[in-house]
Amino acid sequence: MNYKDYYKTLGVKKDASQKEIKKAYRKLASKYHPDKNQGDKTAEEKFKEINEAYEVIGNADKRKKYDTLGSNWEAYQQGGGDWEQYAQQGQRRSGRGGGQTYTFEGDPSSFFEMFFGGGGEGFSSQGRRQRNFRGQSIEAEMPVTLLEAYQGSKRTFELNGKKMRITIKPGAYNNQRLRIKGKGQSGANGGAPGDLFIILKIQRDARFTRKGDDLKLDANVDLYTAILGGKIEIPTMTGSVKLPIPKGSESGKVLRLKNKGMPKYGKSGEFGHLLVKLHVTLPKKLSEKEEDLFKKLKALQEVEPVNSQ
Repeated sequence: MNYKDYYKTLGVKKDASQKEIKKAYRKLASKYHPDKNQGDKTAEEKFKEINEAYEVIGNADKRKKYDTLGSNWEAYQQGGGDWEQYAQQGQRRSGRGGGQTYTFEGDPSSFFEMFFGGGGEGFSSQGRRQRNFRGQSIEAEMPVTLLEAYQGSKRTFELNGKKMRITIKPGAYNNQRLRIKGKGQSGANGGAPGDLFIILKIQRDARFTRKGDDLKLDANVDLYTAILGGKIEIPTMTGSVKLPIPKGSESGKVLRLKNKGMPKYGKSGEFGHLLVKLHVTLPKKLSEKEEDLFKKLKALQEVEPVNSQ
């Protein structure tokens, strides 16, 4: 029996993170998947090897056990599968034997079988390993407009010749992952298919900027309305409304319209707010009469100094 280097199988370093291991596995699984290599026995065996490797080092607990075994894994076998005996023998070998190396001949998959499931589910009555491997999950991005995210939407699309339908609920957000169970790649040896994950990509809107459940909007207000107060018309996701402008409003002032933001995902009847940032615009061309009026207004604002005695 040969010691199997699962890190080498997946092409990663021994100190690789779980994320790096998963990334390497997905890349190899996609390359050697039976659906892409029909009739290719070499690719099929390679696919089984990388799945075996990932089943061990892709699992934090199994990886810890595998890393602990190291080159002294033979001690575990001689201990009859008793982990305490393995630990004791492994300590004696490493303490007295000075780092021995063992080489065995036999069925390569028996290494996995001995430690991680020999004689259990996934093996034939003859004891040969016939593991079923679940198919790889698939991820796909789907662009969604802000209005669709607000109102909710139903999308129909085609994948591998099959038509599928997905429901986007009101309040959907950017990078949200929607799962369609069993619509990923086919499994090997009768294994269950993977899943399909649709990642929503909310597109930029020409008018609104989204922050959580709130929407932000920039609105221009003329100088006279900013000073005297009044109303301006602004858009919302459900149509235009009149927004009251308080007297003396300055540029940068933010007004809030309750419940005019995005629906709160999964909470019927609850909404965020619409935050309107005002930008006061100055008149570009003034008539002589208008200039004269501004001068008079300026004069009225000037305060004469009080003489002190």
